[in-house]
Amino acid sequence: MRKILIVVDMQKDFIDGSLGTKEAQEIVPAVVKKIQSYSVSDIYVTKDTHGENYLETSEGKHLPVVHCIKGTEGWELDERVEVVTKSAVVVEKPTFGSIELMELLKTENEKEPLEIELVGLCTDICVVSNALLLKAAMPENRICVDASCCAGVTPQSHEAALTTMGMCQIEVV
Repeated sequence: MRKILIVVDMQKDFIDGSLGTKEAQEIVPAVVKKIQSYSVSDIYVTKDTHGENYLETSEGKHLPVVHCIKGTEGWELDERVEVVTKSAVVVEKPTFGSIELMELLKTENEKEPLEIELVGLCTDICVVSNALLLKAAMPENRICVDASCCAGVTPQSHEAALTTMGMCQIEVV
């Protein structure tokens, strides 16, 4: 079984930028170590990607903090993560979960069964959204989340998301 790592939105705006937290900053070394334990050909990286009109979008109206505008410094991956994911597949996503990523991995799973692990930011928004999409598309596959390599908007919402994923048969390790 092929083991895949999905690195969710390890971008500057979520780490130390407009939506950064100390918890996000603290997980970066663990995420880098996790990435280094996988072959680069088995790593997929998502990048939250918005346009200049972000505040006019549905998401922007509910979360009115400009972040991850394509081409800005905040949209870029953290330098430490960038170095270890240079040849990885990168999927830009305009919202929380990526249908493109789910379809890509579902196609890969038809060729060879996959075991999927997710790490990154934010546990309670983008990590949980992608984990649930993947579990819905591949209900028999092992899908897990490394809690030590994730951070939420708050520690409480991080824990709530982990509980939700566990209830949906996404293993929390």
